[in-house]
Amino acid sequence: MLKSKLYFILVLLSLKSLAQSQKENSKTSQDSLKKEILKEVVVTASRTQETFLRSPISIEQLKAADAKNMGSPSSFDALENLKGVQIITPSLGFKVINTRGFANTTNVRFAQLVDGIDNQAPHLGAPIANALGANDLDIDKIEIIPGAASALYGMNAINGLANIQTKNPFEYEGLSIQQLTEINHVGHVDRFSPKLYNQTNFRYAKALNSKIAFKINGSTTGGTDWVADNRTDLAPNSNASTNLYGADNPAFDEVNGYGNESANRKTLTLNGKKYVVSRTGYREADIADYNIQNYKGDVGLYFRPKKGQELVLTYKGALINTVYQRSNRFRLEDYTLHQYSIDYHTDIFQIRTYLTQENTGKSYNMRSLAENMDRAFKSDDQWFANYTTAYNNAVTTGATIADAHRMARTTSDQGRFIPGTDAFNNKKDELTNINNWDFGAALRVKSSLVHAEGLFNWDKAFADFFKKIDTQLLSGFDYRTYIIVPDGNYFINPVDDGKKLTYGKTGGFTQLSTDLFDKKLRLSATVRVDKADYFDLKFTPRFTAVFSPKEEINFRASYQSGYRFPSIFEGFSNVNSGGVKRVGGLRIMSNGIFENSYTKASIDKFQALVTSDINTLGLTQAQAIDKNKGIIQKNPYTYLQPEFVRSFEFGFRGVTLKKSLFIDADFYYNSYENFIAQVEASIPNTADAAQIPTALYSKATQSRYRLWTNSKSKIYNYGGSLGLKYKYSDVFSFLGNVTYTKLDRTDDKDGLEDGFNTPKFIVNGTVITENLWKNLGASVTYRYQNKYDYVSFLVSGEVPAYWSMDAQINYNLKKPYVTAKLGGTNFLNKTYYSMLGGPSIGALYYLSLTWNIGKI
Repeated sequence: MLKSKLYFILVLLSLKSLAQSQKENSKTSQDSLKKEILKEVVVTASRTQETFLRSPISIEQLKAADAKNMGSPSSFDALENLKGVQIITPSLGFKVINTRGFANTTNVRFAQLVDGIDNQAPHLGAPIANALGANDLDIDKIEIIPGAASALYGMNAINGLANIQTKNPFEYEGLSIQQLTEINHVGHVDRFSPKLYNQTNFRYAKALNSKIAFKINGSTTGGTDWVADNRTDLAPNSNASTNLYGADNPAFDEVNGYGNESANRKTLTLNGKKYVVSRTGYREADIADYNIQNYKGDVGLYFRPKKGQELVLTYKGALINTVYQRSNRFRLEDYTLHQYSIDYHTDIFQIRTYLTQENTGKSYNMRSLAENMDRAFKSDDQWFANYTTAYNNAVTTGATIADAHRMARTTSDQGRFIPGTDAFNNKKDELTNINNWDFGAALRVKSSLVHAEGLFNWDKAFADFFKKIDTQLLSGFDYRTYIIVPDGNYFINPVDDGKKLTYGKTGGFTQLSTDLFDKKLRLSATVRVDKADYFDLKFTPRFTAVFSPKEEINFRASYQSGYRFPSIFEGFSNVNSGGVKRVGGLRIMSNGIFENSYTKASIDKFQALVTSDINTLGLTQAQAIDKNKGIIQKNPYTYLQPEFVRSFEFGFRGVTLKKSLFIDADFYYNSYENFIAQVEASIPNTADAAQIPTALYSKATQSRYRLWTNSKSKIYNYGGSLGLKYKYSDVFSFLGNVTYTKLDRTDDKDGLEDGFNTPKFIVNGTVITENLWKNLGASVTYRYQNKYDYVSFLVSGEVPAYWSMDAQINYNLKKPYVTAKLGGTNFLNKTYYSMLGGPSIGALYYLSLTWNIGKI
């Protein structure tokens, strides 16, 4: 007891001594925070250089130097600490950024740029995390706009936009090498014992003279992914009328088990009862390759023919081997991306063009692999026939109903391919090279994106005139075309099989800004017009106001709107998957389907009631069908239109408490129309109206579709966030933020809106110490998010709340110019899910060594 008291007293004396030593330089540190905030410049919010405090909309900024002081191993990972940012993790090699709701694993509503260049994979319409992004050593800072940004960018960025800005070789020369060694799967959180995860980065930049410079970046990453092995039953009530639940349910469908989904189930009549029975399928852990091996690199040539002018030629390339998730889980294997760009800019104008090429290589769909692995040893018809015979035999010999189902499955599965055997591996290799998901699992897509854009600063071209009226005028245009090579499975050309699919859009904007009342009030107005193939002209306005009574106090308000045009996949997909054809929502792809189909939701309800009435009321099938046929509903949806959002935002930024506290707060309200989502529907294989209910009771007598369409609901969401930065001294600083996001309501509730998939509360808090002792620094981050509903076509349910902690210590050796960083994310190893269908995430411990050499 005495020992504890002495220890406590010593701690208090130490803290008092430290506080006294820091008090002497507190005024200096407070002034440094003010200078740091006031001098910060951002470019993404208005596409022109402006101070961070006076940005007219919400914008978050993460400098690479600040990211190094956080517990995350990279700048991209550190984005999770920013106000308003949500990151979901489908795999260790694939993280998805989102803001303000409606998150999903292929986030086509959030754009991701590198130096203003979109780094999306063309056929997906979204980036594959940072796979084609900047090397961590080359990142200067990252700016994120949480909220609509399409008025200025026209890139479908109605949820937000991230712009990763890299280091110019004229300003940042030298050689940098970074070795990041990590360990995951610690503590037997899944099937793996602890595994090494390595990343090696390098950067070399050189200015040959005042007019020519170049830089080269490279990165290689390798390790073992997190495992997705959620065994929750997605069809728990399929056999409720016969009291078969849990392990006794013959329609058991695990979240991360594939080949036993709805398309792989059949209703069997067994001993006078109706039972829903599924094929056995395979767990993801048995069929997936969790090895991550990613490579990326880029080369940039920089020319400055005259002062204020710069020509930049760049090439980026990536080779990706990781797990990817959208409606299904995929293995990306030898997946390549290439990007070529030319950028010429002066103070007056900028012209930029780039080409992105995508080849999915040897990638495959895990669900298709599982279901066709089952069918490869025995067809569905044969398997269900064997099941029926085996069940009846078991019941005849006195087995219970549950045991009879287990015995029937065991008998029917005889000869099945067993994971880990040579026969299984050989069949897997065969199926993953068949580009038809009715029989195989291959993903074979080649696509390209061609983009050109330009900006013109009228106030720089005619400086005297615009200076007199204290006004700035900016105009811009952009043109984009997607080019898809039809592969006969994922994409087809419905008009001409021999031609590539093309899908283009062009647009432009003008933005006028002016300062009033001695520059205390800044107003701006933007108008944009876009024309995309298959759609009429669309107009997008933006209005902003910033009131700054003092330099340190800034209030802002804005109204923005934005359109999102369907992605290539949403508009043109044409793929069979488990007996369901997924069809793009453009009329050119789905003509006639909407008008002649019935909704799956009503068909499922109809089939369940018919089965229940047969089992519990003793009705014949014909009687039960006639009784419940009124449940079936025609498909009320139609062909795709662009999605539209209106967004209102209010905010405040300021420095207070004797210049030691920075505050940034915002509140927004959004309304969506024509929300792009999916509906499942079936066309009965009969022309006789009287036979339609009977045809829709059996999967064998209907053609099933999953269609991209627009929700009939108007959808509203709102939220806000508060961010604080408090600099106590040159040593201690505190960062904290809280984000609130809520789906307000839908005025029709047709159930088609994409899952909101966002927690109400996300809280981050970080304590940072710099130069605590000599060149030693450290930080600790706490993160919390509450539970939330997750909706997707792979799985729907509730994501549990979780909290985690990151921590790091770093030490700078001035010679030999090495920075060592030792840390861990989720270092307490409390496993959690960031979304459903994805992996369980444990601790990641790492040691990072960065060697920086100056000019060589």
